[in-house]
Amino acid sequence: MTTENKELVQRALTELIGTGDVEALGKYLADGFVHRRPDATSSTKDEWLANVRAALAPLAGMEVETRHVLADGDHVVMHSRRRLPDGPEITVVDIWRIEDGLIAEGWEIIEPTARATANLTWWNPS
Repeated sequence: MTTENKELVQRALTELIGTGDVEALGKYLADGFVHRRPDATSSTKDEWLANVRAALAPLAGMEVETRHVLADGDHVVMHSRRRLPDGPEITVVDIWRIEDGLIAEGWEIIEPTARATANLTWWNPS
């Protein structure tokens, strides 16, 4: 099951990035899909797909380098670096939960790579 879950996530994201077809991504998501980030939660599949659709134009030409894809049971973790043609590099960690052969839940952490060192000292009072 772990291998199938990993392949499901890779296929879904490869199709989205390769074609820009948000509807193709939608077929991999459960009807009750929820997407979470530290700054926002999309409460429905349709809301998240609308957010992805709106982001595609500004993200045209983005390079995605997948560094790791790890799976454990019903969870798949993907670590990637992404860069716009004239923009900064970001590091992204996505965690996906699979249920009944579909992506049911996702968490996303995004950090500008150049600021990563500064974020290592968040616990140090100034």
